[in-house]
Amino acid sequence: MGITLVVTFLLGMAIGFPVSISMGGSGFLALLMDGKLSLLTVPQRFFNGINSFPLMAVPFFILAADLMSASGITLSLLRFTSNMVGHIRGGLGHVNVLTLMLFAGISGSALADAAGPGALIMRMMKRAGYDEYYSAALTASTAIMGPIIPPSIIMVIYAITDSKVTIAGLFLAGVLPGVLMALALAALNHITAIRRNYLFRSPLATWGERLRSAWRAVPALLMPVIIIGGILGGIFTATEASAVAVFYALFVGFFVTRKLTLRNLPRVVVQSALVTSAALLIVSMASLFANILTVVQVPQTVAAYIMGISRDPTIVMTIVAVFVLICGMFIDTLPAVIILVPVLAPLADQVGINPLHFAMAFVLNITIGMVTPPVGGVLFILTTVGQLSFEKLSRAILPMVAALLVVLAMVMYIPAISLTLPRLFGFSR
Repeated sequence: MGITLVVTFLLGMAIGFPVSISMGGSGFLALLMDGKLSLLTVPQRFFNGINSFPLMAVPFFILAADLMSASGITLSLLRFTSNMVGHIRGGLGHVNVLTLMLFAGISGSALADAAGPGALIMRMMKRAGYDEYYSAALTASTAIMGPIIPPSIIMVIYAITDSKVTIAGLFLAGVLPGVLMALALAALNHITAIRRNYLFRSPLATWGERLRSAWRAVPALLMPVIIIGGILGGIFTATEASAVAVFYALFVGFFVTRKLTLRNLPRVVVQSALVTSAALLIVSMASLFANILTVVQVPQTVAAYIMGISRDPTIVMTIVAVFVLICGMFIDTLPAVIILVPVLAPLADQVGINPLHFAMAFVLNITIGMVTPPVGGVLFILTTVGQLSFEKLSRAILPMVAALLVVLAMVMYIPAISLTLPRLFGFSR
């Protein structure tokens, strides 16, 4: 059954089927050919995969991000970041990094960041004279801060898959790695601006202009503060925080920016529903796939193989990181979490790796896969938006991937980066 499952899944991906259909179809075919388990398992696993209260946070966070985008928050953030860092050499590149770092605290999704503010800043950089492939590569790299800086849809799915970590703990664990990503990309942008002689920068803004732009950006900057502050203060759970985020976004759109109206609200809701349905379809299909992997004892087999190589936590973390990085090059993030976490998290626990530390390293690792060929979701979005060559963009992004891998290594081998904030608030031992 296991061979049928894996071969059918890989064949479906090679043909070009959507990953959700490949997983669901391979699971159904494996059960059909095995004949030992009832086919009623299929709809049961589909339903059980999404029958989860914490999972309700996913559609709410998606809707909140879409509402904030429709409220014109992106332009406010752009003005604020441009006034703060636009005068530095390579200014628009720094604006790119800072804007998407701040927007990550709203969206929780790399694809949303790339398709929304990322695409806008990429066009601005191109018009200003930056190389179009460098602009797209930097945008793709900064967009993947979306799943790292809280709130994060991937972290919600991870916490549902592994009961040893909490959503709030993972949210806190992502703050410092997200800041490190921004610093690494900003440093790379500065070096590139000097090497390529990019002199493009905005005029130095006065403190009055900075304060005015900061005031206009307050509604956007408050979103992550409300979410994280409410969770840490015990006011609401992470799932309830997502609903609060929606109501806050509605308030901002209708009464602060006044760009959200009853006329365009249905369009935003429908757009969010389409994105949510695609995400939940992947989750439900991956649930069946992961269940069959458990039945055929793949987790035990993988754990025994790696433990046969070494029981040293550092070596195990390195082996797992290489494996996850390779998987991330071919599998989308959500199914990768549901499939791989039940296999790898128990292994990490056996060798004494802190579950939250491992979770953060895993999430960062699998997220980097969104900007690595041949299946880089963020790259495909930006090649479509910018009408660029996928091959050229894949080459242009290599320096950014190298910088992100350095951050990954730091997160892997310096546990304090992930665990300091969760320990401070009592979410990790």
